[in-house]
Amino acid sequence: MMRVSHDYHRGGALAYLAAYDVHRAKIYGRRDATTGIAPFTALVAQVMTQEPYASADRVFWVVDNGSSHRGHKAIDRLAEQFPNAVLVHTPVHASWLNQVYFSIIQRKALSPNDFTDLDVIEQRLTRFEVRYNTAANPSSGSSPPTISPTSWNDSTETKKSKPQTAPNRRQPDPRRTYKPDH
Repeated sequence: MMRVSHDYHRGGALAYLAAYDVHRAKIYGRRDATTGIAPFTALVAQVMTQEPYASADRVFWVVDNGSSHRGHKAIDRLAEQFPNAVLVHTPVHASWLNQVYFSIIQRKALSPNDFTDLDVIEQRLTRFEVRYNTAANPSSGSSPPTISPTSWNDSTETKKSKPQTAPNRRQPDPRRTYKPDH
């Protein structure tokens, strides 16, 4: 039997953080040596110092529960630097944010996984961002939400309107509604 030896040389790790504007179908990516509060804050600053985000009334950041942006401390930290930024957390067990966009990255930019060093990975991610931002269509509706800047008009109408039901939608039969015994 012939023995085969494989030499494995670990070239290091590269953290990739990304924000996604659902209205403009634009990715804001950041490549860093590590994850954590500082890289996440740098990503937020990268986006929030640009227009239209800098002058928007509110910019909603929909994030998972990663340690760099989890809890009230993260909300306070973000609001202190960017008063118009609103941090919104997905439920603890909802990791769909990462799965949607980063699975696209994995398939389109990082496969096959045969990189010689971190610079090659960084170049590939940068090229993917440029291509995606050029080709993405904001009206397609198939883009994963990660960041959504929204300007709200505070002068909303004060009229109270009756809630309307959708046409041709049957109202639930009260006899078929579950009622607990206790």
